[in-house]
Amino acid sequence: MATILHCINPSDISDILLLCPSLVIDRCGEGAEPEEETRKWSYASSPTSSRWPKNCISAGRPPRCASPQPALSNHVQALERELGCPLFIRSTSRVELTRAGEIFYARCVGILSEIDLSTEITRAVAGKTIRQIRIGTVYPATTGVLPAFLAKIARKYPDIRIHISSGNTGDIIRGLESGQINLGFIRPVENIGSLRFASIAHERYLLAVARSNRLAEQGEIGIDDLRSEKIIAFNRQNLSFTERYFNEKFEEYDLTRNIAYSCDDTYSLVSLVSAGLGIGFAPEWTEGLPNRAFELKAVRGIDFRIGLGVAWNKEDPTASRDDIVDIARSLARPGR
Repeated sequence: MATILHCINPSDISDILLLCPSLVIDRCGEGAEPEEETRKWSYASSPTSSRWPKNCISAGRPPRCASPQPALSNHVQALERELGCPLFIRSTSRVELTRAGEIFYARCVGILSEIDLSTEITRAVAGKTIRQIRIGTVYPATTGVLPAFLAKIARKYPDIRIHISSGNTGDIIRGLESGQINLGFIRPVENIGSLRFASIAHERYLLAVARSNRLAEQGEIGIDDLRSEKIIAFNRQNLSFTERYFNEKFEEYDLTRNIAYSCDDTYSLVSLVSAGLGIGFAPEWTEGLPNRAFELKAVRGIDFRIGLGVAWNKEDPTASRDDIVDIARSLARPGR
């Protein structure tokens, strides 16, 4: 199995990337002798791996390496024979991972993460300065606290490499727990196990109404004004902190029955509002969206604020990690 895993046709790299977008295949073992007309290759779980191939070029598309190698499909089929089960579902129109393939891929990524983690542990024990920090962030942080954080990090650690990945709070927490992310800017969570969270800001949500809506011209809006309106609410695949928060608030103000539309993200919500399909609560940063066709209005008696903070794994051995956490905590904005 080891030989199969390491012998990958570089000319077919883009094909496997279509199946596993987060997978990058890179060359290792420079100077090693070819084995049966192949060179050793290894998987890396993200484009930020320190083992990027020196003869690969990335310009916003999957990396490709020009070197004649046996076909990737032969190795995949050999691996499937050794495992005794198919890893891919193949058809004339598409190729996708089977359930077994998904498990195998996830475990391979986990193993590589452990290898990278071992490297960081070794460097930490030796007192070496951190070389790379991997940050996970929910979208609101990218326009708020993240720029200030990156500026401070760049001043203190000018040689550090930074990788930023966006996602929801649940994805980022899993990344922190597995060691694939060092720091996360997320919605509030409990300090469970090795996970630690510190609040640094609160984001205010205001009522978004289309400019054609009667409420747009109304000087003051009260809760009773909302009862005749259709409400657009968040309804994500995984129950998010934001969705749960608003579900509780709508129940508290007896507005649940008014929910007529739901969407996955803020952009969809303001699009539905702009189309005049209903009203919804959107974060303040949407006021800066270009060509917006809606107004943000305060509602008397309602003050919706959702927390934003920094999370980390207290078991993360990355050198200087505590210092980096302190920099993130220094971004706390009182009264917001």
